[in-house]
Amino acid sequence: MQLHTHEWGTGDRIALLIHGMMSDHRTWRRVGPALADRGYRVIAVDLRGHGASGRGTYGARLFADDLVDTLPTGADLALGHSLGGLALSLAAERLAPARAVYCDPAWALGTDGAVDPAAFVAFQRLSRQVIAKFNPRWEAADVDVEVATLAAWDPDSALSLSGPHAADHTPAAPVVPSLVQVADPSPVVDAALKEELVRRGFEVRTVRGAGHTMYRDDFDAFMRSLEGWL
Repeated sequence: MQLHTHEWGTGDRIALLIHGMMSDHRTWRRVGPALADRGYRVIAVDLRGHGASGRGTYGARLFADDLVDTLPTGADLALGHSLGGLALSLAAERLAPARAVYCDPAWALGTDGAVDPAAFVAFQRLSRQVIAKFNPRWEAADVDVEVATLAAWDPDSALSLSGPHAADHTPAAPVVPSLVQVADPSPVVDAALKEELVRRGFEVRTVRGAGHTMYRDDFDAFMRSLEGWL
């Protein structure tokens, strides 16, 4: 499937941004321009079932295949958050970016019972006030974006990763130089997995005090954690 994309900047280097579940390219409203200011042409997608992209059958490998169908190969940087990190890892060998960043990647979502993707369906009914209450560090613009992206999201995309469809897609090794950014605390990357990822050859950095959508909880800390990877 060809995905809807949004771009910032006209630099010679290319950066790819892949959002998480329930979101779309608008979640990168600060990250995209910040990378453009660093000389990148930034391309952000809406995954299938999200934003302005098409609907249809869902599954982890379909999310990845769409990235390959839509995005250029050989980008200088590819960054995926949560579900976007899962999709990126399954597409990384084919996309062949110079560097990959996995922001709190949901590689084993639904397999340990800690986070059930089916529970995300209820999030679509949350009011703006509730979203703001649960995310007190977000700017008002981020709350507005969350309301808009939830309205544009197909919850069936979450059901495709739950129950019998859940699988552990944690990479055996990075196929390109790779950084894993971990929230503090993280709902998807625990201490044992952090140690295992280091053993497998990933660089792992914890963004202290920031939640799962760390680039909205603490944008400055998120950007500092990318030092040396941009």
